[in-house]
Amino acid sequence: MLRKMGEAVARVARKVNETVESDSDTLDLAECKLVSFPIGIYKVLRNVTDQIHLITLANNELKSLTSKFMTTFCQLQELRLEGNFLHCLPNEVSALQHLKAIDLSRNQFHDFPEQLTTLPALETINLEENEIVDVPVEKLAAMPALRSINLRFNPLNAEVRVIAPPLIKFDMLMSPEGTRAPQP
Repeated sequence: MLRKMGEAVARVARKVNETVESDSDTLDLAECKLVSFPIGIYKVLRNVTDQIHLITLANNELKSLTSKFMTTFCQLQELRLEGNFLHCLPNEVSALQHLKAIDLSRNQFHDFPEQLTTLPALETINLEENEIVDVPVEKLAAMPALRSINLRFNPLNAEVRVIAPPLIKFDMLMSPEGTRAPQP
């Protein structure tokens, strides 16, 4: 077990070093078995955080993200968090004023993360395969840049299904009522 943990830590270190050394705008820590965002990464990346526009933390074991994560990487344009155990976002997600796309699919959201409706540049929201029942349709309709929201395989209530279509100017993907996600 310690050997596997050591390999995971080495993998994270290697990926962070690649980002710093290559002057990349991407930090890819997908499938690194992370249960939280490693605090040491903030220090290693302190001189390049403004140039990082895409962070992928997909398919880890994250249960939450800290406010420090949101305020440190405030230049993000895309955030990929699919396949974790997230159930909420910190209020400081509002610091991501340049965010254009967020993927929160295959997590554990029961409530729509309404903080996303405050992001002026947000174009795409993916919340497929969560447990969301209600959606703030009016707030979403007021978002200036929103083009697409994926809510497939969520147990959306009938009211959302009826109210949303006439109010929205973007694509809202929903599964037929009662449809469940395919089992892996």
